[in-house]
Amino acid sequence: MIPILTKKKSIVTHNGSFHADDIFACATLAIYLHQQGYRYRIIRSRDKDVIARADYVVDVGGVHDPSMNRFDHHQPGGAGERENGIPYAAFGLVWNTYGSRICSGDEIFQDIDRRIVQPIDAIDNGISISEPTECGLCDYGMYGIVGAYQNTWKEAGDTDTQLKSFRYLVDFFQKLLEREIQRAGDRLEMVNKIQSIYDESDSTTILEVPYHVSVSSLIQVLDKHKEVIFIICKSNENWKVLAMRKEACSFENRKSLPESWAGKRGSELAEVTGVPDAVFCHNARFMAVAETREGARKLAELALYN
Repeated sequence: MIPILTKKKSIVTHNGSFHADDIFACATLAIYLHQQGYRYRIIRSRDKDVIARADYVVDVGGVHDPSMNRFDHHQPGGAGERENGIPYAAFGLVWNTYGSRICSGDEIFQDIDRRIVQPIDAIDNGISISEPTECGLCDYGMYGIVGAYQNTWKEAGDTDTQLKSFRYLVDFFQKLLEREIQRAGDRLEMVNKIQSIYDESDSTTILEVPYHVSVSSLIQVLDKHKEVIFIICKSNENWKVLAMRKEACSFENRKSLPESWAGKRGSELAEVTGVPDAVFCHNARFMAVAETREGARKLAELALYN
């Protein structure tokens, strides 16, 4: 059991509009302090005296000094950038110091940094990490969630609503970050299992992974192994065939399931495939389901030689 220390630690960030980087920075510190047994309070202020007395200062104050727990990037020249050119925002600065302390290993720390921290830092520094579609659709993403809780024009000047929204988001993102850290650990374990299965398989064109496995885990291991065409894995009480993607960031399949299967299910799919326990094939032809492992393998073999 974590002992709860009596003295509250203070975290100061700026008032006014909030953003994903300051919210996640506060959430990271909240996780760390809870793990250390400290209570804490978050103060939203730009007052220099309040900032000077704080135990932790994020995204305000004009100073980046981890030894003093000061994590701002708004000073002239910013607070540096990564080797890949992504500048640091408050989240990244806090994560660099405290992220490894709330993760159970460096691989998990690096995974969260790559998938969550760097994209948020990039956008906070005005760097686009995705392009709109031809019809103008944009990714909603984390900043869309944060934006939904900003005051509307009808709520302008309502600091109580703004503070309530900020606190809600810190609490939500704390839970989200804790969940992502847990999932990263579980995913790392699965990645190692997939790698072992691949290394020990005589034939890898159709690779059987007898677990409930995420697409991201498969991509992490098998993206560089272009000979892998289909994966057979568990799907709740059934088994499924997954088409491997051509590239990690693409939805294009290395080989799609047969066009004649698309959208069919039950007896209709069983008739066209000759697999009696066939359940369903997705319209996009990247996935098909059968009741048994043998049925899924038969579907994969049929698709491979179609």
